[in-house]
Amino acid sequence: MNLDQALQTFLVESRELLEEMETCLLSLEEAEEKSELINAIFRAAHTIKGSSGLFGLDGVVAFTHVTESVLDRVRDGRIAISDPLIALLLSCRDHIGTLIDAVAADQDTTDPALTAQGAPLLEQLRSYLGDPATPASSNLAPASAAATEHTAQRLPPAIATQDHWHISLRFGADVLRNGMDPLSFLRFLETLGQIGEVLVLHDKLPEASKMDPESCYLGYEIEFNSNASKAAIENVFEFVRDDCQLHIVPPHSRTSDYIRILEQESHEASTRIGEMMVHCGALTQQELDTALHAQAVAPSPPPLLGKVLVQQQAVVPEVVEAAAKKQAQLKELHAQESRSIRIDADKLDQLINLVGELIIVGAGVNLVAQRANITELQEHTSKLSSLVEEVRDSALQLRMVKIGATFSRFQRVVHDVSRELGKDIALVINGEETELDKTVVEKIGDPLMHLVRNSMDHGIESAADRLARSKPAQGVLRLNAFHDSGSIVITVEDDGGGLKRDKILSKAIERGLVESGHHLTDSEVYALIFEPGFSTADQVSNLSGRGVGLDVVKRNIAALRGSVSLHSEEGQGTTVSIRLPLTLAIIDGFLVEVDTSVFAIPLDMIEECVAFSAEPGHNYTNLRGEILPFIRLRELFDIRTPAKRRENIVVLKHSGQKAGLVVDTLLGEFQTVIKPLGKLFNQARCISGSTILGSGEVALILDVPALIQQATQGHTEFKKSEALALA
Repeated sequence: MNLDQALQTFLVESRELLEEMETCLLSLEEAEEKSELINAIFRAAHTIKGSSGLFGLDGVVAFTHVTESVLDRVRDGRIAISDPLIALLLSCRDHIGTLIDAVAADQDTTDPALTAQGAPLLEQLRSYLGDPATPASSNLAPASAAATEHTAQRLPPAIATQDHWHISLRFGADVLRNGMDPLSFLRFLETLGQIGEVLVLHDKLPEASKMDPESCYLGYEIEFNSNASKAAIENVFEFVRDDCQLHIVPPHSRTSDYIRILEQESHEASTRIGEMMVHCGALTQQELDTALHAQAVAPSPPPLLGKVLVQQQAVVPEVVEAAAKKQAQLKELHAQESRSIRIDADKLDQLINLVGELIIVGAGVNLVAQRANITELQEHTSKLSSLVEEVRDSALQLRMVKIGATFSRFQRVVHDVSRELGKDIALVINGEETELDKTVVEKIGDPLMHLVRNSMDHGIESAADRLARSKPAQGVLRLNAFHDSGSIVITVEDDGGGLKRDKILSKAIERGLVESGHHLTDSEVYALIFEPGFSTADQVSNLSGRGVGLDVVKRNIAALRGSVSLHSEEGQGTTVSIRLPLTLAIIDGFLVEVDTSVFAIPLDMIEECVAFSAEPGHNYTNLRGEILPFIRLRELFDIRTPAKRRENIVVLKHSGQKAGLVVDTLLGEFQTVIKPLGKLFNQARCISGSTILGSGEVALILDVPALIQQATQGHTEFKKSEALALA
């Protein structure tokens, strides 16, 4: 791993930490137990600061250091958590994100424009620290000075007592290859306290002819004065924790703790380290001489720490056994974590494309095998098809991500917008574990954002209006996701004032969208708000009125082969339901034929297939006592050749509705690779894409929601005309 790769890892992890920081900050107000959330926020800021220090990102370190100082006082209980402080820390989180973006864009984080942007935030932070005159970078200045003197074996001692930490550090050979600078850890360590004495060891340095310039042979013995916790000091070395030997001895430790460090070194190194400990008051000269003599005459390696503690009667054997068991569990957990790897999204897309081509070629091979009528060849192609299907499922699973990350973004939106509007709104999230294709997740964010803002701005009333209507002062906005019939359904629900049916209808008549006196169902009336530019809002705010821009929402969802529906009760609230496919790449399809034309239908939307039966002139049939409207595919695509055999009905189901599709022949299941049709066919109804058959021919993929809607509307209009005829 080179430095550029390490920097990219830093950027990814920093953004993840910022997301965690934001989530915890937004959860603080409602949480009964706040300490763990505060610790998580502190750890996120601390880790970002430490990692930034390793890469010399002084602008990030300087700003995050002050933020961390405030969080440290919050953690200690010296600063009480409050709504203004949460708002300030959220703004600080945003500025750190801006600095991280600047790093990604290869900009200097100490740029005056960025510094000026963060200055008001620093001023507010320092008001909590009670030290507005102290510059944020004051703690960083001594680090560079100390670093320049590390070529000497020892720095002047600053501590004459044993009231200090002792850090014993031996770097692994690959530290330099992994892009780490050993001096950067000392620089970062000084942000936590004062380094008193440093002994630089290079005992493992081979002869010049055998020396590898890319290998690290360094070790440090450090006397360190700080009020930081042991965990905080360990976090300084987080990036090399798996590639170094680290021992941290707390202040006022027993002599045996220091001697144990000496026992692990060669006699020459132990002598030098011991002299340092004597110099700093950790050991007496007599204790050092005794330890060195014991090391020289020791017949075997020093005993394990657990045995030493038991022999000294410091702990009982049960405690050592429990600790060993816990250590084994942690190792197992670490092994599981190490099995996870990050994969570039473009590589996954390329894999899906190749799997799609493999499926198409496999279909061609199957067709050739059938025509050849060779039993052995057919068996092997059948087995190949099964393996290709497993590869397809595994590849698609790699692209499945949880929608929870998308939902979590709206915690901040609701927090900020509700305060901007002067409303009290709570966000309730369900179904965060629901998975769908990453491409769908990426493209659904903007439509959801628009719907959420609309619900907050014009759906949920002010606290005064809600109380006047005997409703709780706090409005509730709910986001939910769940699987249904091979699709994912996302709902945005508010408990606001709901949509005014009469107002929408009169506005539609005024604009000429609906003829006066024309009867519409509630769902048809509510669907009018998705017409371009349609709005009933009395005032249009910067968040847009309910309806403004909803045509764009509908168009974006339709581009994902999805559909949107709306249900509302005046005075009770509104629910917008978005139904989306799980994936946009490969699906299980079912092939049907009309005359010589082949069509594909998503298999998960097919309920069953039955023989055609209907009275002449009727567009519905009796399906076991249930009226099933249907649409003739022959008439839909203007295929004028009459059917040569008895027709079949494919029963489709989507969003709780059923409809039939009349076709000539049922060809069976087919792995369908979805190919876009291009801009020329964007306005074509009832077609959602195309696929390539094994013969090389193109088959159209039918848009089931549009077909069901057309069949249902056709049946409704037929019933109306029949009723008028009878009248």
